[in-house]
Amino acid sequence: MGLKKRNKISAEFSMSSLTDIIFLLLIFFMLTSSMVQINFEVAESNSRTVAPTDISVVLMRDNSIIFNGRKIAKSEVNKNVRKELKKLDKDKLKNATLTIVAEKGVPYKKIYEMMKIANRNKMRAIIGTQPKKS
Repeated sequence: MGLKKRNKISAEFSMSSLTDIIFLLLIFFMLTSSMVQINFEVAESNSRTVAPTDISVVLMRDNSIIFNGRKIAKSEVNKNVRKELKKLDKDKLKNATLTIVAEKGVPYKKIYEMMKIANRNKMRAIIGTQPKKS
């Protein structure tokens, strides 16, 4: 009498090792992404459009900041923006604009900090571009 053997081969796949690998990759990318610095030059443009400027901030490579023609410390920018906003009438206050002009070679992080100040004060932020060289 022939007995039938029941050899069941499991078609399942163990996911535990796969989740370990994914977790390690996630940690690797999180650590390496914090080390990456974004450095790029201010854009060039042929545009001749002149945007309204209520407040201007010039960022220099030597970490100095020129606010409406005066050299100030970085810690004083927000305070000076608020002072200038108080001087504006209600119509101009709705469309107040902070123009950010960065010297070539200034890290984008510093431009972003000025954009955050504009956002906190409910202003528009414009990044000035360099004219294209023909």
